[in-house]
Amino acid sequence: MMTVPRQVVNVDSPTEQRNPRTTDIDLMPTIGILGMINAEDRRVPDAVNAVLPQVARAVDYAVETLRAGHRVHYVGAGTSGRLATLDAAELVPTFNVPSDWFVAHHAGGERALRQAVENAEDDASAGAAEMLDSVESGDFVLGLTASGRTPFVLGALAAASRRGARTGLVSGNPSAAKPVGVDVLIAVDTGPEAIAGSTRMKAGTAQKIILTAFSTATMIRLGRTYSNLMVSMRATNAKLRGRTVRILREATGMSAQDCSEALTEADGELKVALVHLLSGVDADAAARTLAATDGHVRKALDMLRVKAS
Repeated sequence: MMTVPRQVVNVDSPTEQRNPRTTDIDLMPTIGILGMINAEDRRVPDAVNAVLPQVARAVDYAVETLRAGHRVHYVGAGTSGRLATLDAAELVPTFNVPSDWFVAHHAGGERALRQAVENAEDDASAGAAEMLDSVESGDFVLGLTASGRTPFVLGALAAASRRGARTGLVSGNPSAAKPVGVDVLIAVDTGPEAIAGSTRMKAGTAQKIILTAFSTATMIRLGRTYSNLMVSMRATNAKLRGRTVRILREATGMSAQDCSEALTEADGELKVALVHLLSGVDADAAARTLAATDGHVRKALDMLRVKAS
């Protein structure tokens, strides 16, 4: 019985090229191998720095999206999808956001988070179907692909654009053309990997840095922090409950006892306790003012100052 050859795609991307700096990596002792990998990793922050203007555009889109009551979606396959899923999951406990603010779509579904699912990333129609099931006009969809061509991701972005969503693409291939309908292209050039084609290395590290910066900047713009403190976090265990008191002490300069009492008055709501301590109004007034400013501590404090003047 004649078998049909599987489709072969030759990807023209720096990540697929052979790295001239690591050709002897297999001849090195352990410390030499690690040194070579580390030297390559140190190139990543500069590559990300070069695309910060594009990341900023994506952040602005996300802020507008969430303020309007819509959602942010991540789409990826393999390493890209796993990193996207991780980032979306960590935003809930870190910034106490609703679980549906950031939605991750991974080629091959939940099973593919733990093991490779054959041909999942090559299915553009599956990516489009994911968007048709969950994306609405006004949403923002950010795709991630090391090669710049992953069919699942590009199929998803095209479908999302047709539905009226804004779209962005984080690509590890600066030579790939900008897909039609993509509003912002973040093409980061991390160059050839230490091991040719192993995009879980520098390309994956760049994606992790970009995702963390993107989502954190979005949360800051939405007032989910005060200064550089995580005032929106959920205290779900003893360590985090201790952190809430420490955050209040850092932000106010007051004693642990005063901060603990303020938390009790605020029914454990860190932002309410913070506004109460910084403004002098009672916890109920602090809660009402925060509600009027969408939970933004600095705006709440400004509003209370205006009222007091």
